[in-house]
Amino acid sequence: MGNSVLKYAFQFIILVLLQVFLFGNFHYFGFISPFVYIIFLLNLPVGISRHWSLVLAFLLGLCIDIFYNTGGIHAFACVLVMFLRGFWISGLFHIDYAGAVPSVRIFGLVNYSKYAIGIIFLHHACLFLLEAFSLQNLWVALLRTLCNTLITFVLVLSYEFIRK
Repeated sequence: MGNSVLKYAFQFIILVLLQVFLFGNFHYFGFISPFVYIIFLLNLPVGISRHWSLVLAFLLGLCIDIFYNTGGIHAFACVLVMFLRGFWISGLFHIDYAGAVPSVRIFGLVNYSKYAIGIIFLHHACLFLLEAFSLQNLWVALLRTLCNTLITFVLVLSYEFIRK
């Protein structure tokens, strides 16, 4: 138990630092910025209590919001994703994965891709729609959502294969 807590604490810190100091400086074509900190949310065990998952998601989003000075949009997007993650997993899979840590090895490549793309897309859609805060820029927010989802998913898969 204590070993896994330390592992997740270390992953939390490393991903926040990578996001802020490395990936926060990438701006391809002026609007593509990968958000690798979502790896932490994707890798939380399926059976983790809803309260803990929401608290961890809020803390993760809050850390990113503090560094990016974004007023809570990352915290909101992370909490929304963690609130809906259980429904997404149970809707996608008809197997009980309680206690499992989502990964390519556990879910398989196709199922993990469905899981990760759905979570990443929801996170990015929420994030960019809140950032735009207007339906006038809906197409720009949608384009940013699609492009950033693709880039972030490629980085998540790269992490999965390196971790494997």
